[in-house]
Amino acid sequence: MNIHHLELFYFVAKHGGIAGAVRNIPYGIQQPAVSGQIAKLEETLGVKLFNRRPFSLTPAGADLSAFVEPFFSNLESVEAKIRRTALPRLRIAAPSIALHEFVPKLLHGVRAKFPGFRLNLFEAAQLDAERLLHAQEIDLAITVIEKKLKKGLKCKLLLELPLVLLVHKKQRLAGAHELWARDRIEETLITFPPAETACVLFQRGLKVLGIEWFGGIEVNSTSLIERYVANGYGIGLSVGVPGIKLPQEVRVIPLDDFPHVSVGAIWAGNLSPIAARFLAEIEVQAAAIAGK
Repeated sequence: MNIHHLELFYFVAKHGGIAGAVRNIPYGIQQPAVSGQIAKLEETLGVKLFNRRPFSLTPAGADLSAFVEPFFSNLESVEAKIRRTALPRLRIAAPSIALHEFVPKLLHGVRAKFPGFRLNLFEAAQLDAERLLHAQEIDLAITVIEKKLKKGLKCKLLLELPLVLLVHKKQRLAGAHELWARDRIEETLITFPPAETACVLFQRGLKVLGIEWFGGIEVNSTSLIERYVANGYGIGLSVGVPGIKLPQEVRVIPLDDFPHVSVGAIWAGNLSPIAARFLAEIEVQAAAIAGK
């Protein structure tokens, strides 16, 4: 028997059907996938395990449920017991700018309470962060939040940050209004991939103005945008974070009438003590940034 099929059957039996199981399985899986895998389990065993409408276990299903329930219901307590004997571990996902500029400072407070902890860092945008959380590969993510989070995830909004343009200091551009007044913007736009939240919000703001200006150079981090602007490849789209040190060749042009970017922390289930400590450090840092 496939162990994953048995796990899905455990949730089906516990929560009274496939729909209830999908709502309570602690990782992302759709109802058709659960139905298909339960059907494979029944095919392997050669018996029907439960009646669909109304839900009820068959005698064979009741026997199998009684067998698997002690194992799967005690997994969390066994995991907690084992973890108590190991060094605390903190697994964080965040955009590159956060990993470079903020996370090192945030970890000072964590280290004071959890000396010798193990650390894993992942560079990830919102969709990748959600995938890592559902796969239980990280404890917490700092990310831009624009789309509705998947079921089972919790969120703490931290900051509302403005979109900005980055230009080379030699470029004679007093403000964004000079770009919008042109018939056509000739400069190359250096930006994130189109599906990234900052890019989506920027295009939304351009649409309100009746302007078309699409990315000519696409990169996956703010540091790359800054570097390419500094080397004269075009105008960059970025997020205005107080206190961030830009390359000396780069200056900022505000986008006052454009939507702001929401930044938050997301996680699944209950935070471990070390992850909760890290979240507390994030909130303090976010409040300080907001104050600037």
